[in-house]
Amino acid sequence: MARIGFIGLGNMGGPMARNLVKAGHEVVGFDLVKTNIGAAAGVRPAASAADAASGADAVVTMLPAGAHVREVLTGKGGVLAAMKPGALLIDSSTIDVATARDMEAAARAKGVLLLDAPVSGGVGGAEAGTLTFMVGGSEEAFAKARPILDNMGKTIVHAGGPGNGQAAKICNNMILGISMIATSEAFALAARLGLDAQKLFDISSKSSGQCWSMTSYCPVPGPVPTSPANRNYKAGFTAAMMLKDLKLAQEAAATAGALTPLGAEAAQVYGLFCAQAGNAALDFSGVIGLFQERNPA
Repeated sequence: MARIGFIGLGNMGGPMARNLVKAGHEVVGFDLVKTNIGAAAGVRPAASAADAASGADAVVTMLPAGAHVREVLTGKGGVLAAMKPGALLIDSSTIDVATARDMEAAARAKGVLLLDAPVSGGVGGAEAGTLTFMVGGSEEAFAKARPILDNMGKTIVHAGGPGNGQAAKICNNMILGISMIATSEAFALAARLGLDAQKLFDISSKSSGQCWSMTSYCPVPGPVPTSPANRNYKAGFTAAMMLKDLKLAQEAAATAGALTPLGAEAAQVYGLFCAQAGNAALDFSGVIGLFQERNPA
């Protein structure tokens, strides 16, 4: 078993760290929010991010944005300076591709193996240990990380070289954001036309309109009992996080010279939704409320 430093013990990082403890690893954790450290049962508290990384065989980071990753890894008292040569760093934050590639180069210069390994599956997947990891980096680093990732996830995919994990994540979530808006528009229109939501679900879930946003995460109460729509849109993946990922996709598209008009429109829709008081913290499927307001039954 390995000694693992874990930095970022929030809604996702906390349960991921607990699963590493359950697998028998020695986990030393740090979070700026002290209560998050206390909630991570079995994780030994560290005084700082560098303290958590010092002497570790591997370090996992789960941080809000690229600026945070850059500061934690390369800033004053940063993690890379504290890590021993040959150690592994797994960054599971969802950040921009350019920063992911910059950090891999910085780690390589220090003799550290770094992977960008963002996740899909939400808090439920983190708790159950069934996350999907989209991994970018070298074959050597991926082989070394695989046993650790297997303790936190069910589907582990090596997407290619540095930054490709982030590329996969933002492309996947652009599809998800667009499809949730399309599903929401359809159910709002159905209500306006007097078509029962369950009837639309029964038809479309078995027809060409079928998609994950409908069959697994239906944005109206009833058809999918486990969807957030049945819990007042209590978040599994917040609207604010979806907006963040859609913006990252647009930044990447601009850099690559790619045409993504639906992705751009989806970012604008989620921007409008999140601008309304309280909406940013709701599940991203709550975006249907925007169309229900425009299309009252």
